[in-house]
Amino acid sequence: MAAQPLSRMLRRLLRSSARSCSSGAPVTQPRPGESARAASEELSRRRQFLREHAAPFSAFLTDSFGRQHSYLRISLTEKCNLRCQYCMPEEGVPLTPKANLLTTEEILTLARLFVKEGIDKIRLTGGEPLIRPDVVDIVAQLQRLEGLRTIGVTTNGINLARLLPQLQKAGLSAINISLDTLVPAKFEFIVRRKGFHKVMEGIHKAIELGYNPVKVNCVVMRGLNEDELLDFAALTEGLPLDVRFIEYMPFDGNKWNFKKMVSYKEMLDTIRQQWPELEKLPEEESSTAKAFKIPGFQGQISFITSMSEHFCGTCNRLRITADGNLKVCLFGNSEVSLRDHLRAGASEQELLRIIGAAVGRKKRQHAGMFSISQMKNRPMILIELFLMFHDSPPANPSISSWDPLHVQGLRPRMSFFSQMVTLWKGCRVPQALLLAQQRLGSGGFQRHYTSRADSDANSKCLSPGSWAPAAPSGPQLTSEQLTHVDSEGRAAMVDVGRKPDTERVAVASAVVLLGPVAFKLVQQNQLKKGDALVVAQLAGIQAAKVTSQLIPLCHHVALSHVQVQLELDSTRHAVRIQASCRARGPTGVEMEALTSAAVAALSLYDMCKAVSRDIVLEEIKLISKTGGQRGDFHRA
Repeated sequence: MAAQPLSRMLRRLLRSSARSCSSGAPVTQPRPGESARAASEELSRRRQFLREHAAPFSAFLTDSFGRQHSYLRISLTEKCNLRCQYCMPEEGVPLTPKANLLTTEEILTLARLFVKEGIDKIRLTGGEPLIRPDVVDIVAQLQRLEGLRTIGVTTNGINLARLLPQLQKAGLSAINISLDTLVPAKFEFIVRRKGFHKVMEGIHKAIELGYNPVKVNCVVMRGLNEDELLDFAALTEGLPLDVRFIEYMPFDGNKWNFKKMVSYKEMLDTIRQQWPELEKLPEEESSTAKAFKIPGFQGQISFITSMSEHFCGTCNRLRITADGNLKVCLFGNSEVSLRDHLRAGASEQELLRIIGAAVGRKKRQHAGMFSISQMKNRPMILIELFLMFHDSPPANPSISSWDPLHVQGLRPRMSFFSQMVTLWKGCRVPQALLLAQQRLGSGGFQRHYTSRADSDANSKCLSPGSWAPAAPSGPQLTSEQLTHVDSEGRAAMVDVGRKPDTERVAVASAVVLLGPVAFKLVQQNQLKKGDALVVAQLAGIQAAKVTSQLIPLCHHVALSHVQVQLELDSTRHAVRIQASCRARGPTGVEMEALTSAAVAALSLYDMCKAVSRDIVLEEIKLISKTGGQRGDFHRA
């Protein structure tokens, strides 16, 4: 218990004497006659003492593999004043409405929460963070957080020279500057804008103000700038730079191609041919870079090997996007909205449970190089800034290898509900679905689709009996008081923290009356947009998993299973949908089942509306629920 006050006292002492970190910052300025080495050694001793006497690390920020996450990257904006080819499409990306972005107070609230739990390094990113008008004030506010030892920024450098004196005074202690070429004309080609000389001015201003080292990030792309490796390395001879060569990584819109990627080993071989005496430097724990130094040079070079040699085993990073989503892995498409929970009035403890659950789901490592290139992810500009779906695959093994987000037409900056209304416009279902269709037994007119992974997945998924009205069972308890309204009549989220965990199952249904023309096209799988039943099934599965993002006061539920079944009813020219959700927890999954059925029905409407506007959605209802204090429910 005594460790916590001691830890805080030491961190306060560290911050008051020097805002610094191992990743590069101005350290305590040596007094006259005191060498820089002595000051550095003193700082190192204090850091070691702090590590040895620190309080136990937060369980909420420790994942199931024991990785402790002490480094948080916060995107301040999605906007950027450049259009780097590896970062975003040439036409830019759709931006989130301002109202859906984190406010300054929300950023600081989340930062305080994370720092309180053990985050000691925060890096501000974007978009381009230095185009945010209050960036200096944000840095100043962060600098006051007890326990935060490092405040860094990753910038394209265009505005750096102008703002850096103010940022340094506010408490900025580490700088990463993106620069992919030393040729001005090539710079304009890569970033599709002018500004090379402003970036160089920013680098020299950082050196002038005492930042050491100044990190320069260079994304290496074959046929574009791999011929400048030696020129970049030569910069470290007389300047205190850490030039970091980054393997070209795939993100939406950058047209990633394996042939464009120059691997770490190839880059290292090229530099070693010029400087065979190149020395490997010790790596810090959780470092993403492999560092080297040319003897006699002032600076160093590093390699970030995200593609060829991942560093997942020691990853200690978390990310908050500009629209308030928590990403636990740069290459993962699973996110949770902290913004929505914050605005719904979630308590600090509720936020910590949400954060802890997300961190706990973090995988041991990201996918391999070729798998990553096929994954759906944000454009890079929006990562360091669509709430994406959870990363669990469809339950049916016949389509588990297909990422549903590859369906064309996805617009990542809409709300999920808007997406599901417009998601499948003009889409063409990939070839993988044709295989799925065959394996699901779709050769005849009467086709059935299910997400079940059990042994009868190829049989008819909805037997006549499965739609028969169920008899009531269990006590039918009701309440005369609305549970989502407080004593003053205001909307409020129910506190389920003290409720016991029980097994919860809910089944909901919907019917889509297509009419004879659209029904025949769906039945024969002749729609130009693709297989409407498969699309609706996948939409229903995904919708169930993000219900808490759609329904403001609905709790987030970790679903253990989602099943969506569709049956063609030729007598009514209709599709009957049944969605089943299961979870173990303190609250039920009725909303998940209803949302799943409703969104599957909406997707069918969207797939067929070009054929007929005379489509009716009806009978969206709860069929049954089990588990919970109010007893089971089965619709008569």
